[in-house]
Amino acid sequence: MKKVVIALDLGTTGNRAMAFDKNAGIASGSYYEFPQIHPNPAWVEQNPYDILNSAVKALKETVEKCGSCEITSMGITNQRETVILWNKKTGEPVYNAIVWQCRRTAKACEDLSQYSNIVKEKTGLFLDPYFSATKIKWVIDNVKGVKGLIDRGELAFGTIDSWILWNLTGGKIHATDASNASRTLLYNINTLKYDPELLGIFNIPESILPEVCDSNRNFGYTDGQILGKSIPITGILGDQQASLFAHGGFETGVIKNTYGTGLFVMTGTGNKIYNADKLVTTIAWKLDNLPYYALEGSIFTGAGVMRYLKDNFNFINSAEESSDASKSLDSNGGVYFVPALTGLGAPFWDPDARGLIIGLTGAATKGHIVRAALESLAYQTKDVILEFKNSFKKDLDLSAYKLRVDGKASDNEFLMQFQSDILNMTVEKTAFTEMTAFGIAGLSAITTGFWTTGQFYNLKKIEKVYNPKMDDKTRNGYYGRWQKAVLKSFKWA
Repeated sequence: MKKVVIALDLGTTGNRAMAFDKNAGIASGSYYEFPQIHPNPAWVEQNPYDILNSAVKALKETVEKCGSCEITSMGITNQRETVILWNKKTGEPVYNAIVWQCRRTAKACEDLSQYSNIVKEKTGLFLDPYFSATKIKWVIDNVKGVKGLIDRGELAFGTIDSWILWNLTGGKIHATDASNASRTLLYNINTLKYDPELLGIFNIPESILPEVCDSNRNFGYTDGQILGKSIPITGILGDQQASLFAHGGFETGVIKNTYGTGLFVMTGTGNKIYNADKLVTTIAWKLDNLPYYALEGSIFTGAGVMRYLKDNFNFINSAEESSDASKSLDSNGGVYFVPALTGLGAPFWDPDARGLIIGLTGAATKGHIVRAALESLAYQTKDVILEFKNSFKKDLDLSAYKLRVDGKASDNEFLMQFQSDILNMTVEKTAFTEMTAFGIAGLSAITTGFWTTGQFYNLKKIEKVYNPKMDDKTRNGYYGRWQKAVLKSFKWA
């Protein structure tokens, strides 16, 4: 009987399930998008049932398509920092999911700014609306009846992994893993526990929080009534950590970037915590009680800017079209697009920055704007990678590093070549774009013995290598103008 392992990849705009066989072939898969809700400018919400129903539908279809295959296990990977609170008795959410992109708590973060250093020292994170704690606090303070649920011990909080795990196990398991817990502003990455001082700062009761487990734990079994099968869930990782795991994040000299709705640039730092002034220090994963750390630059608007141009202005119909339009131009014509649609993340951390297009002349065309939007992904990535050098506090020879890429936009040939050019680095694109799903499938499969660690990494194939072709004068000119443009977006709101 053919054996498979399933990855459930819970993304920001859609949920995907994939079944991998022993050779990493895709035995089956399914994907469903769900709507985004924008009640106010820079607010982003999702209906928790849209998330749950699309996840279950994708999972059911994937299981059904597997037919007689033996499903050895499944793993869950998820959009991080997004907050859901629900009634433990009824399972009903008390409010919509507040998404990682949402900036509604910017003022709350300002009001707590005196604690910024404490937060950074204990969590590795910035006191920013991006992370979970102020979102949780907002729900507690603003949604009627929530404080009563807390008093009665009936309220549960979870990031998306916890919400889905709770539901897939029929309400039996309220848990998360260390990689997701490390994104909440409540988990001390030094002690590997929820921190009482942090809970006090945000006024959040520990009783509502999920149990924090190793990333490679057996978290329980899917309820047979939901999927028709009882499947062990043997791995949970935040989506960017899962991608790093798939790219070989244990290796030195590896930087990975996922070109998704946002951009997430990450490099592993082993068992050492680096204090980074402008980057996030995070737990990559915790395996068999041993934590592995990483530095990360989280960029809020990445490939999502192309969707923005498509949906709002009809500038393009597809990613392929954007690549062709950009290739047809000899240069960017001096046009720059700073996609600060929900503020700027790393390395600027300005929630009040707003998007701008600058450098327009009578000669500028729609194509120049499309190209500027694509180029912005590469510039923002360089902003973060240069910060890696500062954080390591020694010369980091980028020529000795490789950037390994995934996400839908990594299929864009213009973008990948421009990324290599502007960084003056080699860029490796894997044959398999969905490395987040592959990463969590790998962790789950290694946990059960479906694959050994060596077998898993031998399955990864590089499809294309991009090497820099741009001369230094052109590279410096492009990037210098980007730096001027991005400064003009600061503090606009």
